[in-house]
Amino acid sequence: TLNQLAKRSALAPSTLSKIENGQMSPTYDSIVSLASGLGVDVGELFEGKSVPAISGRRAITRRGEGIKHSTGHYDYEMLCTDLANKKFVPLLSEIKAHSTQSFSAMISHAGEEFFYVLSGEVTLHTEHYAPARLGPGDSCYFDSTMGHALVSTGDEPATVLWICSQVSGALAE
Repeated sequence: TLNQLAKRSALAPSTLSKIENGQMSPTYDSIVSLASGLGVDVGELFEGKSVPAISGRRAITRRGEGIKHSTGHYDYEMLCTDLANKKFVPLLSEIKAHSTQSFSAMISHAGEEFFYVLSGEVTLHTEHYAPARLGPGDSCYFDSTMGHALVSTGDEPATVLWICSQVSGALAE
């Protein structure tokens, strides 16, 4: 039921109802919490069918054909979603946020993240380090449990290849 899922995912029933009815777009943290509550890989929330894992598997996502998800801060294109039970989640992300003031709080969740700047400039804000400005070709790897927010530093949105570790199992508590 909605209430059972709310308890398991640590999301309010009203939030789940709004997401289910298309009245709001979930944040990345909400997607991760929902996947954790359901006990599934994040990618499975966007793929209609699950394929059993086999040795030697692969997935290809053609340019612009990934599953798109948008929030107020980021536009995500989820890549290679046809593979279930992946060890990490690859995302092509457009960074729309230009200030940490647009976030109600820094984002924090289980796992680790890596991003590589493809275009534009970004600033990574974290709770334990001074802000770090990165440009095309720069990359960063960090612990997702540390509060963080990535913002576009230039006038235009920046684009990054963002890779998050498999976190649904770690959030199952």
